[in-house]
Amino acid sequence: MSKYWDIFKESYTGYANWLWDQITFQAEPWYYNFFWMLTIVSLVFVILEVLKPWRKNQPLFRKDFWLDFFYMYFNFFLFGLVIYEAGSNVVVNLFQDFQNWIGLDIIGIVDVMAWPVAIQLLVYFVLRDFIQWNTHILLHKVPFLWNYHKVHHSVKEMGFAAHLRFHWMENIVYATIQYLPLAMIGFNLEHAFFVYLFTTMIGHWNHTNFTMNIGPLKYILNNPEMHIWHHAKHLPAERKTGVNFGLTLSVWDYIFGTNYIPYNGRDIELGFSGDEKFPKDFVHQNIYGFGFQHEKEGSKVQTEEKDYAA
Repeated sequence: MSKYWDIFKESYTGYANWLWDQITFQAEPWYYNFFWMLTIVSLVFVILEVLKPWRKNQPLFRKDFWLDFFYMYFNFFLFGLVIYEAGSNVVVNLFQDFQNWIGLDIIGIVDVMAWPVAIQLLVYFVLRDFIQWNTHILLHKVPFLWNYHKVHHSVKEMGFAAHLRFHWMENIVYATIQYLPLAMIGFNLEHAFFVYLFTTMIGHWNHTNFTMNIGPLKYILNNPEMHIWHHAKHLPAERKTGVNFGLTLSVWDYIFGTNYIPYNGRDIELGFSGDEKFPKDFVHQNIYGFGFQHEKEGSKVQTEEKDYAA
């Protein structure tokens, strides 16, 4: 047991030191800097929203802008500092020790180290995105997971910072489902920074108040015109559990028939049924899904959730 406690402590201090090095430009190599990557990408989209807003009547500092701004840094960095990095390292070590105990090793059973780095990153990106697409569908279709995902769908005015407004449990859900399939393939993740940079840019763009014509690429890459419908408050009955589940790639929705763009959705109402009673502050949003919402919202929303799950 002391081994896992040591892993927990070392991971905690190690992550804190890593984050401080990121903030103070001491990261090595200097260009693998996640903190300033997020900051610079966000600044670029601030400029785009100022220069060419898609919804011209929407203010730059839209409803909940600063709440979403805090969510960006919390979910990208602070949650790892608080508990996630240390806790996940303990779980990974427990799993590896369990494998050793039963005499089975499924980590790295597919060796891709001989592949060119570009091919490794491409396969990693596509496989990861497909897993995330399926996980996103689960967040919509499984009622207790939907309770967590409501935080993301509580956005009422869309902007780039809404990309990372999500319940902290989503970090755990995505990481848990991704871990085994990705760990079974021996990726060299030294250069995965570039995958994270690209997916962060596309994620920001999906939510931003800026759009541009990308032609046939819209069938491959997610985009604001497509993703706005994912946040639509009103959908047809046969689509009530959601549409357009792609994170970075839109191609999965077109392949599996979950795509839905009936018309230009620039000005559609966003949210979900009952969102007017959803918590508006960070703390209550992040304890939502653990039973607290029933006391706050009353029987009407409980009934709505039963109808949704039916």
